[in-house]
Amino acid sequence: MAYAGGAAASSAAISAEITQAIKASGAIVNMEPPEFLSLLDKVEAPLVVTATGGTINKNYQYLFGYKGLAFFTKSSEKLPLPPQAEIIKAKKIWIPG
Repeated sequence: MAYAGGAAASSAAISAEITQAIKASGAIVNMEPPEFLSLLDKVEAPLVVTATGGTINKNYQYLFGYKGLAFFTKSSEKLPLPPQAEIIKAKKIWIPG
């Protein structure tokens, strides 16, 4: 029975870590690629973080900040980022939730 209590404690600790990560990261807006690209066009020199993900089906992930919010999208194909965008290639983008 001690194992079940330990598992519950571990689950509570993990839940607390996730909650803290969400608080630290602020609001993250998940949107479709066309809307993401449209928003990027409104920014003079956007800073975009990119990463690839997926083990079976490769996907391309994009994250950028605008007016205090973080915007995220995922696509099965590379998106045509604006030429004025500053791009940071990350090993991984982790979105809490």
